[in-house]
Amino acid sequence: MRSATPFRRRFLVLAAFGLLTTVSAATAQEKKNESTTDPVARDEQGWWMKRHEEHLARVKPGKTDLIFIGDSITQGWEGGGKETWDRYYGPRHAINLGIGGDRTQHVLWRLGHDEIKGISPKVAVVMIGTNNVSSNTPDEIVDGVTAIVKTLRDKLPKTKVLLLAVFPRSAKPDSLRDRIKSVNEKIQKLADGTNITYLNISKSFVNPDGTISKEIMPDYLHLSSQGYRLWADAIEPTLWTLMEAK
Repeated sequence: MRSATPFRRRFLVLAAFGLLTTVSAATAQEKKNESTTDPVARDEQGWWMKRHEEHLARVKPGKTDLIFIGDSITQGWEGGGKETWDRYYGPRHAINLGIGGDRTQHVLWRLGHDEIKGISPKVAVVMIGTNNVSSNTPDEIVDGVTAIVKTLRDKLPKTKVLLLAVFPRSAKPDSLRDRIKSVNEKIQKLADGTNITYLNISKSFVNPDGTISKEIMPDYLHLSSQGYRLWADAIEPTLWTLMEAK
């Protein structure tokens, strides 16, 4: 038997850790009526709750200066993005609070169950919403993102929020891209020029003709190691300014 290709190995790793967010049509239909703003724990109480508990153990008062909040794309900093993470964020006492498959309502539950308790990081980087796209309207997703930002401001009043546009997905422009674009156009209005900064780095991942390369997103959703380098490079000037702000 031939050994797995690099892409196949990456795919298997993502699947093993529950990072792939593709759901069946039936499952998506079941989630249609789930609110984006009502905090809820995931059904997969085993691995998901374990990951949440790992977050609680990682967060250390007085030693957490930077947090990343999101879904599998954020959790992937521990996979294909590890080398870039170690170089850019390790020295900054950063904590990865991403969980594969999470939607806005799941992040809200985690934030309300001690994942940010007792800390006061300089910056919270937020990128969430892609897993809501198949089951919620753009306005509902915006409401969920808004609730997350509000929760961060309420619980972490000294922390600057760097809100990222939801990353593009799919091999080429399609209805999912259109919905994401609608979400991004609305959440950018959350920026207040002081405590909340909005940044859209979508162009870092998309070719001039609108397509996305497998070298950047192997499954047209999750990032490769190259994709994580592009992410870090794209936010660094803004992040550096926020981290250094008095």
